Amino acid sequence: MQTASDHRFALVQQWAAVQLRTDSFSLAPASEDASFRRYFRIGCGGRTWIVMDAPPEREDCQAFVRVAKLMREAGLHVPEVLAQDVERGLLLLTDLGTTTYLKALNDDNADRLFADAIAALITLQRASRPDRLPPYDGVLLKRELSLFPDWYLGRHLNMTPDPVARETVESIGVRLVACALGQPQVYVHRDYMPRNLMLSDPNPGILDFQDAVFGPITYDVVSLFRDAFVSWDEARMREWVARYWEAAKRAALPVQSDFRAFYRDLEWMGLQRHLKVLGIFARIHYRDGKPGYLEDTPRFVGYARAVCARYAELTPMLALFDSIERHAAGKRS
Repeated sequence: MQTASDHRFALVQQWAAVQLRTDSFSLAPASEDASFRRYFRIGCGGRTWIVMDAPPEREDCQAFVRVAKLMREAGLHVPEVLAQDVERGLLLLTDLGTTTYLKALNDDNADRLFADAIAALITLQRASRPDRLPPYDGVLLKRELSLFPDWYLGRHLNMTPDPVARETVESIGVRLVACALGQPQVYVHRDYMPRNLMLSDPNPGILDFQDAVFGPITYDVVSLFRDAFVSWDEARMREWVARYWEAAKRAALPVQSDFRAFYRDLEWMGLQRHLKVLGIFARIHYRDGKPGYLEDTPRFVGYARAVCARYAELTPMLALFDSIERHAAGKRS
């Protein structure tokens, strides 16, 4: 939402008028974002564009421009940067439409839409080159995992884990990081999920890629199918993962030859992401004042519990989740 005192909104209006060479246009919010970025849809003369508003003290427009160029060169359908003022944090982009995968997906079209998403992901991964994107290294993976105890347990639940629980989180974190670093490394969108894929021609349009890195090959696959906002039957999800794995082998991507080993790496990678997102959703709520994301944390707790139950090395985490549930129930009573 914007108000009369919102100087950034006024800046967007003024800048858009200069780019379009007219002040006769409509301007409305285009989407919500968990970051400090905002997107506005401009309408003028029967055409539409998107303005990204990214306060430069909070966000880096240059990363979006750089990754957009890399992805377009790879043959992916991403917004074209038509004009930019990175010093003030403004970009004018082509509009990929209003229908996200999250809005469009249903039981009847999921196979078809996910087939397109898998094909696009393989195109991205086949274009991978070292040193073009920041590494998804151990430092970043560990920093992400720290969000879970710091923000979800500590800030959201006001819960101080006992020494055994702390040791469990730390030791399993070491295993998850080692698994991630041991995987083949490719371009990673880092938020390749239905909310960031658009129903478009060619399909899909891809958004929110500015945080892309060079990292584990399973990361985007598990992000696509174990989403923050929509869940699928485990058997169906496993079938989609198998379709990706088969297509990746045909494309000569360095996936493991044994599907069970690949799926195990994917599940462990997913657990790292799920713990991270629990922390991020709490941070978004308490630090950034964006309510609503915490409502989806039970989905991630469910994902995490299911994975921990399937692998003996991860089962110590189940006791922690049990204590979290008891603690949360005590808060509600």
